Amino acid sequence: MKQVSKILLPVSSTRNIEAAFTLGRNFARRFNAHLAVLHVRPDGRDLAPLAGEGLTGAMVEDLMNAAQREGARRTRDIHAAFESFSARNNILVVPPSQHFPLGQPSMSFTILKGVESELIPYHARLSDFTLVPHPDSGDEVSSSEALHAVLFDSGRPVVIAPRVPPENVIRRVCIAWNGTAESAAALRGVVAWASTSERVRVLHCQDYQRRGPDAWEVVEYLAMHGITADREEIPLIDRDIGRSILNACADFNADLLSMGAYSHSRLRQLILGGVTRHVLEHAHLPVLMSR
Repeated sequence: MKQVSKILLPVSSTRNIEAAFTLGRNFARRFNAHLAVLHVRPDGRDLAPLAGEGLTGAMVEDLMNAAQREGARRTRDIHAAFESFSARNNILVVPPSQHFPLGQPSMSFTILKGVESELIPYHARLSDFTLVPHPDSGDEVSSSEALHAVLFDSGRPVVIAPRVPPENVIRRVCIAWNGTAESAAALRGVVAWASTSERVRVLHCQDYQRRGPDAWEVVEYLAMHGITADREEIPLIDRDIGRSILNACADFNADLLSMGAYSHSRLRQLILGGVTRHVLEHAHLPVLMSR
């Protein structure tokens, strides 16, 4: 994926939205791409089947009206944040019904009504990658609808923005490699950044490696794409490979980490923890994931 033309950014609230907008702007400028901001507004009528027994029709109606008001308020806040950001950054805003211009950075804002986990993958499938704002807490990371909808149902990579706006553009890229199909999918997704970066490093660890190509073969693969990379065997810290990967990224001053996601089941990682969950909860840099 050397060419990036369209980036999808789904937003459901204003939490961590500034960091996501900033990273999206940086990506749009880097690739002269279009940043398509998408807000899926829930339909309050969907609450009716969930209301349960014991509620009168009037009570259900009140619940739906309250949900509609909250949804309208949230939509206004998100749209206001978008308009403020685009104005401050002097970036071209294109109406969603209009074709975005090629060869220059631009943004659009679209509001749809429906179910987020259904609509986001639909639009992600025809985007080069999806950028998602970072959830705040571990519980929210584990249940993030947008993140997991893209990972499991779009066939496209996802970039998780950090909690705070990044200070630097992406110059140094780390690729966490363990030989799996998931890490190979992430490798294909990160080529666009690696091919325009100053330094690239492949991280590997014997305790992380699975059956498949080794790190040296990844370096050779990148060289075939004109990308010079080195490799580092990282030490295992307290038997925690997620912590080891992030520590190696910090030592390298990396601006982006690429890795496969959920080689083990999502339920297992939710209950027992895992590399994907640790990185999602503790990373302070953008993380590209794929599976």
